[in-house]
Amino acid sequence: QVQLVESGGGLVQPGGSLSLSCAPSGTIFNIYAMAWYRQAPGKQRELVAAITTGGRVNYADSVKGRFTISRDNAKNTVYLQMNSLKPEDTALYYCNVAHWDGQASWGQGTQVTVSS
Repeated sequence: QVQLVESGGGLVQPGGSLSLSCAPSGTIFNIYAMAWYRQAPGKQRELVAAITTGGRVNYADSVKGRFTISRDNAKNTVYLQMNSLKPEDTALYYCNVAHWDGQASWGQGTQVTVSS
């Protein structure tokens, strides 16, 4: 089974930047959209940003103007550039792939901690 492998998380000070990436461990088909979700302790998982194969993007209001999602369709890789990070951005960030048949794949998550 193909797995999604996330990388790039870590500890950063408020106002700093981090870049996340997610790539499949093998060949993956029928991708409609790729996205990043996050889940903070005690909170529900929420959508951070999504991008379709056609390039349409969607952001959570809380990250608009600070985060940028992009993807390399040839490599089926999705990226998340996070700038001006705030303590409230601290969470486990998950990569998600939505397929045309309605199925979804998830990564294991990468921790992002924003703290001084």
